[in-house]
Amino acid sequence: MDASPFRTHWSLDPEVTFLNHGSFGACPTAVLEEQSRLRARMEAEPVRFLHRELEALSDAARAALGSFLDADPDDLAFVNNATTGVNTVLKSLRFDPGDELLTTDHEYNASRNALDFVASRWGVKVVVAKLPWPVRSAQAVVDTVLSHVTARTRLLLIDHITSQTALVLPIAELIRALRERGVETLVDGAHGPGQVPLSLRQLGVAYYTGNCHKWLCAPKGAAFLYVRRDLQPGIRPVVISHGYNSRREDRSRFRLDFDWLGTDDPTPFLCVPKALEVMGGMLPGGWPEVMAFNRAKVLEARAFLCQRLGVAPHCPEELVGAMATVALPDGFPEKPSALGLDPLQDRLLFEHGIEVPITPWPRPPHRHVRVSAQLYNSRAEYQRLAEALVTLLR
Repeated sequence: MDASPFRTHWSLDPEVTFLNHGSFGACPTAVLEEQSRLRARMEAEPVRFLHRELEALSDAARAALGSFLDADPDDLAFVNNATTGVNTVLKSLRFDPGDELLTTDHEYNASRNALDFVASRWGVKVVVAKLPWPVRSAQAVVDTVLSHVTARTRLLLIDHITSQTALVLPIAELIRALRERGVETLVDGAHGPGQVPLSLRQLGVAYYTGNCHKWLCAPKGAAFLYVRRDLQPGIRPVVISHGYNSRREDRSRFRLDFDWLGTDDPTPFLCVPKALEVMGGMLPGGWPEVMAFNRAKVLEARAFLCQRLGVAPHCPEELVGAMATVALPDGFPEKPSALGLDPLQDRLLFEHGIEVPITPWPRPPHRHVRVSAQLYNSRAEYQRLAEALVTLLR
């Protein structure tokens, strides 16, 4: 199998064809070495590190992330993952009887659960916009979502890039149209940063949360929450800690609330600058070339898989980032594995050494395969997947 020359930068199992970067990411060894260095520094003198040095280190990490996201660093807070970011916003907001919370049928299950929980607490209604599938265009998504907006709509929760179906949704158009109607948007950007270009300053979004451990390739446990400056007074962290009654005047209330939530390992988000440097340095054109390179690779993979399996693409290229889904024949009435995985996913791994998700959509027995493209992937790996699928589906 022809391996990518970039694979040497990762410590991935050489016996596994890893086509599932989208689920949990994969951290380059140089970034993991930086994390080990920071952990050693912390454990050498924990009080010095956590009490005297952490604030400045965190400020530097947020500055690097803010530059990458085109956002003021003081509008960013580090959280453990995007699910925490979604919960932070939803549990901070207040609603009245009769209010409506809008989302789509492609929303990530964990975030949808948080939305349902908050709706039940306040006695408000969750309205679900069922997106067309297959999707003809970005405009079809915009039209569908806007058709569900009413005078009672208070918030839209939407994925930037959907997990189950790998669609890059037209969030800029939706945010703008909803703000004109007096409705704010919470974007679950778990897959966004590092997969597609992103400018939070231009987006004008109320709330955006994204993972750094996926496409930015930082260590697990690094994510961020962006809150537009005018809305920050209404947002509190899920964990209330020392900042709540701090009398400091040199930092905003948003900073004081979010910068210290209790003893934890801060090294994942402190490694964000290193991850940005390492990944951005792998190609001459930096991050723009990395994202374009991965997108071109997954589009080629999607075309090859569709041709080999005799199916049509689910969506136009304008809705594709660095992940793509391809339809599979309906599943058989087999029981899922102990982890709830499709038996086909287990067979691909245990019989062919290929790690790739098989996801039910829009509902069982319908299903598809979702492939990711990261620098360490090669064309030969997608060809191997196609042949394995043909064999197993026969």
